[in-house]
Amino acid sequence: MQSSCYDAVLFVSFGGPDGPDDVLPFLENVLRGRNVPRERLLEVSEHYHHFGGKSPINDQNRELIEALRAELKQSGPDLPVYWGNRNWHPLLTDTLREMAEAGVKRAIAFVTSGFSCYSGCRQYRENIAAAREAVGPAAPEVDKIRVFFNHPGFVGPMARNLTAAIESIGRGIQIPVLFTAHSIPLSMAESSRYCSQLEEASRLVAEQAGTPNWKLVFQSRSGPPSQPWLEPDICEAIRDLHAGGCREVVIAPIGFISDHMEVKFDLDTEAADVCQELGMRMVRAATVGTEPEFVRAVRDLIAERAWGLAERPALGQLPASHDVCPLDCCPAPQRPAASTRPG
Repeated sequence: MQSSCYDAVLFVSFGGPDGPDDVLPFLENVLRGRNVPRERLLEVSEHYHHFGGKSPINDQNRELIEALRAELKQSGPDLPVYWGNRNWHPLLTDTLREMAEAGVKRAIAFVTSGFSCYSGCRQYRENIAAAREAVGPAAPEVDKIRVFFNHPGFVGPMARNLTAAIESIGRGIQIPVLFTAHSIPLSMAESSRYCSQLEEASRLVAEQAGTPNWKLVFQSRSGPPSQPWLEPDICEAIRDLHAGGCREVVIAPIGFISDHMEVKFDLDTEAADVCQELGMRMVRAATVGTEPEFVRAVRDLIAERAWGLAERPALGQLPASHDVCPLDCCPAPQRPAASTRPG
C-alpha cells in the first residue's frame, strides 16, 4: 500500500449539545461575539429541547467516523481518525492537543460541509488555525480536503434518496422537489461560490433522479431582519406551491450530509407543520449519512491528497474545487452573522 504524506485524519464538525444542560452553553459558544438578542438564543434553545435537549449531530458523526475508520483500514490510507468540533465537545483545541501528545505531525481534515462559503469553509480553517495556536509549537499541521458538492460519491446517494422519496408518493417525476440548504447573509453568498455550487449539485441530483420540476430554496435563517439573507425560505416556497395548486412536495436537504437539528426541526417539524396546515403531503428525502458510497467518497478525497493522486473526480459543469484555498477565498461577511449553521 502507498505511503501517506499525512499521519492522521481530523474529522471536523459543528458540534451540538449532548443533553439539556449543554444547550445554552453550546448556543453561547455558537453566538459568542455576535449581537444576538437573548430572546433569540432562548428561542433557538427550544428547538433542541423539543428533542430532549440533545442534538442528533454527535451520534451521527460518531457513526460516520466509525464507518470511515473501517473504510480507511480496508482501502487505505490506514490513518487514525480524530474528531474535533467548532462549538462543543470534543473541541478542536482539545483534539489537536491530543493529536500532538500522540506524536501526530501532519493531518488531513475532512469538514462536514460540502459547499464553499465563509461559515462552511474558511471559518473552519480559522478555527483550526486558532486551535493550533492555542496548542503551541507541537500542534500538527492541518490541511483541509476540497469541498465535495459535485463528487459522484455525494451526488449518487443523494439522487437515489430523492428517487426513493418521489416513488413513495407515486405520482411520477412531475411532483415538485424543493432542494434546501442553510441560508446565509447575502454579503457572504456574494463573496463565495455557495449558490453556484448548490445550484449545480441540485441540478446533478435532479438529473440523475430524472426529475425536471425542482427549485433551490433556503432554510434556518438566523440573522437580524435588517440583514438580507438568501431566499426564498422553504416555508414560503411551500405556501407558493400550494397557492399554485400543488398538494404534494418532496424536500431534499442538499446542503446537509446528516439528519441533524436543521433537518429534524426546520424540515421534519416546521416545514412539515406548514404542509399539514395546508393539507399538503410532504416527503423528505434522506441525507447521505453513512451511505457506503458516500463513506467511500470521503475516503477517496483523503486518499487523493494523502497519495498525491492526479485524478479529481467531479461531475457536471463545474470543475473539482481547489485543494488549497486562495488567500481571498470565502471572506467573512460584511456584518457579523448570527448563524447556527451545523456544517
